[in-house]
Amino acid sequence: MREVNVEQIRDVVAQLCIKACVEVPCDIRSCMENALEKESGIAREILQDMLKNQDIAKTDRLPICQDTGMVMVFLDVGQDMRIVGGDVEDAINAGVRKGYEEGYLRKSVVGDPIRRTNTGDNTPAIIHYQIVPGDRLHITVSPKGFGSENMSRLKMFVPGVGIDGVRDFVMETVKLADSNACPPIIVGVGVGGSFDKSALMAKRALLRPLGQPHPDPYWAGIEAELLERINATGIGPSGLGGKTTAMAVHINTFATHIAGLPVAVNIGCHVNRHEEAVL
Repeated sequence: MREVNVEQIRDVVAQLCIKACVEVPCDIRSCMENALEKESGIAREILQDMLKNQDIAKTDRLPICQDTGMVMVFLDVGQDMRIVGGDVEDAINAGVRKGYEEGYLRKSVVGDPIRRTNTGDNTPAIIHYQIVPGDRLHITVSPKGFGSENMSRLKMFVPGVGIDGVRDFVMETVKLADSNACPPIIVGVGVGGSFDKSALMAKRALLRPLGQPHPDPYWAGIEAELLERINATGIGPSGLGGKTTAMAVHINTFATHIAGLPVAVNIGCHVNRHEEAVL
């Protein structure tokens, strides 16, 4: 059985934390450049400034945004491998600690949600596991800023609201977010499952490459329709007007109970930071 040592995981997590905070994924960069060609006036100027900021961050190895986020780690663990050498969660948190120190990244995590004393090293990370076929460990690190996270919502609908209820909830969430989520945004939606499953699906939807539609043509059509409707709101880059309020809408779905229709919307800002590696 193939083995991966926790020291490897620690070092990779540290590298991914730094890279995610200073470099924008290629698909997002490309989408923003395409949006630039469609805009004029203040919207075009804002997109130009965003792209310039990305260039400076990458060249000078500086954070793209002052909010370097709370770290979300997604582990897709191959069932034919094992992790050795220590506790995997300790290793992930050691990697976050290392990355945020070496990258001079802002520490934004408080240890208790009410008493709010900063932990001083941006730990603990939030870790999600998924067992998958194979013998590889796929690690995705997403430092999630709370400007966009705070604009996310979840609602337990009754089935009778149907697809119109889902559409209306997504649109309502985007309109309430307005400029607070740092548009142009990426909208992750989870439909079905349970209370917790819908939220995780929405969050994972933000990791899908831009331009990759849902594999089911029905849901791909809903994604395209919602993207068109969101961009028709005119919220625009930074909320100051324009044609580009969102770069993508990604929907994940799952089976649910006959009496339920959970819907979660998780919003990613215009850089939607995430990086991945396979061990």
